Amino acid sequence: MKKLILSLVLMAVTTSYSQELNLPVFTQYLADNPFVLSPAYAGIGDNLRIRANGLTQWVGVKDAPQNQSVYADFRILDRSGVGISMYNDKNGYTRQTGAKVSFAHHLILDYYSKQYLSFGISYNFNTFRIDVNEFESTTNRPLDAYVTDDRYTANNNFDVSALYRFKDFYVSFNANNLLKKNIDKFGVTGKDASRALEPRLLSNYQVYTGYVFRDSENSRIEYEPSVYYQYFANDKRSSTDFNFKYRHYNRYEDYYWVGVSYRFLNDQFGKPLAVGPMAGFMKSKFYFGYSYQVMFNDLGAYNSGTHMVTIGFDFLGSISSCPCTQSPVHD
Repeated sequence: MKKLILSLVLMAVTTSYSQELNLPVFTQYLADNPFVLSPAYAGIGDNLRIRANGLTQWVGVKDAPQNQSVYADFRILDRSGVGISMYNDKNGYTRQTGAKVSFAHHLILDYYSKQYLSFGISYNFNTFRIDVNEFESTTNRPLDAYVTDDRYTANNNFDVSALYRFKDFYVSFNANNLLKKNIDKFGVTGKDASRALEPRLLSNYQVYTGYVFRDSENSRIEYEPSVYYQYFANDKRSSTDFNFKYRHYNRYEDYYWVGVSYRFLNDQFGKPLAVGPMAGFMKSKFYFGYSYQVMFNDLGAYNSGTHMVTIGFDFLGSISSCPCTQSPVHD
């Protein structure tokens, strides 16, 4: 029991540090929506694309994290795109909501070899509060009389990203939360700020890369291995995802896919943190995806895993005259 409690405390602290000003990344980006990771993807494709995610973490653990999010992006003119995302996140007694507004511009590096370069930027607005209404008071541990209302703070920040595509290869770099957090409101100023438990630096850096292989006998079948790396500047933590997807199209550009994701901490190479299968389909512009993850730590024995569902729609189909924003789907 002591090991379970310790695991819960450590994971709650880790999650709270990683989630503030960030929507926790599980496998949302693999539901055919890389805009989750990078604003540079905004406007790539022939539709207004909307995706909604619902995630329940550590099913079976009381007050386990849950979040909901919505993403939408579409092209403006031939070489630019805009997007917006909103989310609501609950983790124990903490509540976080946020929104991002993104802009991307796409360039042709070489028309004949299909080399494209994209740049993106996002403005982020986030709120974070502690819901004291759910605090429990007992005879032995009464609540402090000064705890009378929710503790609330709001933050503004920016993300920047770049995306390089060469035929069926892609790699993106993302720098999130470029601005340092103002912790003066917590009474931490001057020399004390360097020793504060409240983090000032919330930046994290991400690299996402992969390649789409097409079956030599059937061009409507694709195999897509990919790698996602994330590094947190404040405490030097980092993690890596290895992913693989199989996708099969029909002649109407409907498709189904299956895949698997393997995540590990980089200071524990070879020891899995989470592993899970994924599957989804697109039918008549309606999208559905599901993913499941099992945690490989002391907490894993006390929950039935993490579940995520994605639903979406594509609207207003129109092909751009610039190949740098056209849909990557091939017949």
